[in-house]
Amino acid sequence: MADATDDRLRLLIERIERLEEEKKGIADDIRDVYAEAKAVGYDPKIMRQVVRLRKMDANDRNEMEMVLDTYKNALGLD
Repeated sequence: MADATDDRLRLLIERIERLEEEKKGIADDIRDVYAEAKAVGYDPKIMRQVVRLRKMDANDRNEMEMVLDTYKNALGLD
């Protein structure tokens, strides 16, 4: 039984390691796309914000924007 448990643990660890490597490769690919965007004149910082906003639920995004507008108004940033 211990051998089966050890094998299972080893397999799980190896799967995690493979997935971590894939994640690193994907992160490198994403970084390359942002670098390409910057090279043609886009602002990667703003693009990252847009990507983050697109991931959000529409209601959550609207609520965040309303709160942000409230804070900006309170600070005289408009």
